[in-house]
Amino acid sequence: MGGELCAKLGTGLCKRFGKSWTKMERGLNDAVSKSFLGRYFKLEARKSCFTKELRAGLATFLTMAYIITVNATIIADSGGTCSVADCSVPANQTASPDCMLKPNAGYQSCLSRTKSDLIVATVLSAMIGSMAMGILANLPLGLAPGMGPNAYLAYNLVGFHGAGSMSYQTALAVVLVEGCVFLAISAFGLRAKLARLMPHSIRLASAAGIGLFIAFVGLQVHQGIGLVGPDTSTLVTVTACTSTNPETGECLGGKMRSPKFWLGSVGFLITSYGLMKEIKGSMMYGILFVTIVSWFRGTSVTYFPRTPEGDSNHKYFKKVVDFHKIQSTVGVFSFSEFNKSEVWIALATLFYVDVLATTGTLYTMAEIGGFVDEKGSFEGEYLAYIADAGSTIVGSVLGVSPIATYVESSAGIREGGRTGLTAVVVGLCFFTSLFFTPLLSSVPAWAIGPSLIMVGVMMMKVVKDINWQNMKEGVPAFITILLMPLTYSIANGIIGGIGLYIALGLYDFLAGLIQWLFKMRRMVVKEQNQVSATTIADPAIEII
Repeated sequence: MGGELCAKLGTGLCKRFGKSWTKMERGLNDAVSKSFLGRYFKLEARKSCFTKELRAGLATFLTMAYIITVNATIIADSGGTCSVADCSVPANQTASPDCMLKPNAGYQSCLSRTKSDLIVATVLSAMIGSMAMGILANLPLGLAPGMGPNAYLAYNLVGFHGAGSMSYQTALAVVLVEGCVFLAISAFGLRAKLARLMPHSIRLASAAGIGLFIAFVGLQVHQGIGLVGPDTSTLVTVTACTSTNPETGECLGGKMRSPKFWLGSVGFLITSYGLMKEIKGSMMYGILFVTIVSWFRGTSVTYFPRTPEGDSNHKYFKKVVDFHKIQSTVGVFSFSEFNKSEVWIALATLFYVDVLATTGTLYTMAEIGGFVDEKGSFEGEYLAYIADAGSTIVGSVLGVSPIATYVESSAGIREGGRTGLTAVVVGLCFFTSLFFTPLLSSVPAWAIGPSLIMVGVMMMKVVKDINWQNMKEGVPAFITILLMPLTYSIANGIIGGIGLYIALGLYDFLAGLIQWLFKMRRMVVKEQNQVSATTIADPAIEII
């Protein structure tokens, strides 16, 4: 690429370098294409080459790398394996459960370790999933923990700092069981059929509702930029305050004066402008800007305040390169709560969200890449479903939410990625990031918030495909979208939308049933009249 540019710009030495570079690149591509690697990934058959696949893999990684810190931050909000026992209390005193919801040095230290564990878990699951997709299915698709399922696990199942209906350990057991079921239906070829059972309008509305839910999380103070917060009279209100109540989160003064909010807003504008101009990696640039500014100490937006916790975080941050070993999230399953109805509702909801989201995204990416044939299938489809589902099982073992195919894979496809070599490059890029845990774990919430809001923007695109003129489709779709952020539950939105769709469909069903009964009655009466007429016309029948 550099050689081609040089060849176009000048003559002499630069031109000779350009020709030499182009010749070297062509020789490398020819050598790789004829090697075992090239034959396995079918580079020539798919009209691709090694350098093109390399650029495609880097483009895909750059656009989806934000998930490393975003996913870890979201799941860490559940508290992970941290409990009351990790809270620091004065001597001869016992910690109360509310220490997990108030500022507490011991609990915050545990959360910091958990976030580092989850960063490594996110990277490993994305690396394994992407490489499995590339090697097994030979498709240029990147995989990582899905946005939506991670929010559902953190805020609906476990709850903020463990305030939900089940423990983190039980939630991971639910993900494990869901992954096994997901793998089974993929192996038996039932995945696409199950996805079609849900009404089309509800499927689209679920994506939009999850997007709003994620954006709402990004607007809050604990998980995002802090624009909205609680209010005693209106439930939620505009905050972005200079100071808030540490227990309730209510504004104590200085609305719209929070420096962290304004810094996060600049990051959001950077991301928005980059996406508007179709600049690759735009989701990362906003996060990088806000994060780097927040790394300077002695400012009102610093991530390392002059506190014991801030000093500890800064000490770890200065290592820059470090391999962090997962300590608390691997294999911490618990099946003790599987006798509760909430667990089975969570399993069904997570399963169906996973079926809809991952199957739809995988098929869409295959269409964008031009892999889908006239019969609606594509090469490697079966193994792609297997790799996708199997990665969820791996993710649950590591401690993260279900793994999904990422729409950001389209960035690599646009760069010319046509084989699984692109996905392998994505996996290798994730592997490299394993050694920068100190930097990745020092990304503040107000840097993550803008990206969550932008994810919501992207997921709202599907509402244009809902038939709003048809009230039977429009009303359930609207209720699905509305309930997810307002009830803080993805499950409530899906259940409400499907329930209303069934209720509205009962009229047509009953009307059709009554019409069918009247039709059957007329046919029976007609048959009876024909039998009577035949009997009267043929006296022999009476003699018999």
